[in-house]
Amino acid sequence: MASDNRRIVLAARPKGKPTDSDFRLETGPVPEPGPGQALLRTLFLSLDPYMRGRMSDAKSYAAPVAVDGVMEAEVVAQVAASRVDGLNEGDIVLSRSGWQDYALTDGKGARKVDTGELPLSTALGVLGMPGMTAYTGLLTIGKPKPGETIVVAAASGPVGATVGQIGKVKGCRVVGIAGSAEKCAFVKDELGFDAAVDHRSPTFAEELADAVPDGIDVYFENVGGKVFEAVLPLLNPFARIPVCGLVAQYNATEFPGAVPVPVLMRQALSKRLHIQGFLVFDFNAQEDDFRRDVGQWVREGKIRYREDVVDGLENAPRAFQGLLEGKNFGKLVIRVADRT
Repeated sequence: MASDNRRIVLAARPKGKPTDSDFRLETGPVPEPGPGQALLRTLFLSLDPYMRGRMSDAKSYAAPVAVDGVMEAEVVAQVAASRVDGLNEGDIVLSRSGWQDYALTDGKGARKVDTGELPLSTALGVLGMPGMTAYTGLLTIGKPKPGETIVVAAASGPVGATVGQIGKVKGCRVVGIAGSAEKCAFVKDELGFDAAVDHRSPTFAEELADAVPDGIDVYFENVGGKVFEAVLPLLNPFARIPVCGLVAQYNATEFPGAVPVPVLMRQALSKRLHIQGFLVFDFNAQEDDFRRDVGQWVREGKIRYREDVVDGLENAPRAFQGLLEGKNFGKLVIRVADRT
């Protein structure tokens, strides 16, 4: 076992885009588990857009990361030593241990995982929180019906990619929105979406309109900003909009105001839109259904996934900054250590 424990802490609250100076790499001793504790060794660390909100002290649904506190994250970890009944050395678990090599747990925040023949990292992606976010948001709020048109923002990312493929399983026409020609080709050619549109194109709004000749019945929102501005006039009466994220606005220092509130409210009224924000833990009761259905669809090849794996805990801050700018391609994870 290593003698040092590296951890990345929040050095300062960002103003706008996070910078290198907002993070600090610290080194200290590996903690020793006491009675009723287990020591977890991080293997994979998940990087997700919601973490930008945890870096702020603005009022939100969850407590912010404290300045000088370890950055928030879900990890796949291996039990290195245990004094907890039911957790044995070598077990693989999910834990919210954060950006560090080692962490202690009392076992309540650790859940054993087995991804079978799939990589352990998928427990943080298609078989984990992003996959469940896609499954529950689309099926519970979006309520897709065969023949309807679904539009998915951030379609090459772990949530959007899964949303679109579930839409195809449900018999819908699916259009993805992504941030480059390469990502659009992946969405259409490898994931099987019916069409894909690059939101960086100067004619994005026109191209999106051409891709949905029958309008939009379900819009899965991950982005906000100019993407939503282009989507809004194309929504059909009684369209459903699960609001999962607004990554285009996370680094904003002032409200962008892309769609004036009166315009949005007029559309919501006249078209009888159903707009609902959600957090994945709103649907914890559906976790067994998610694991059964999405696990089966992955095994059958109906759902494919892509991972963007970055090696080294020390590279997490730069990778996270790139995530907020759309530089990742697939589910972004940090490989911290190899399984022993």
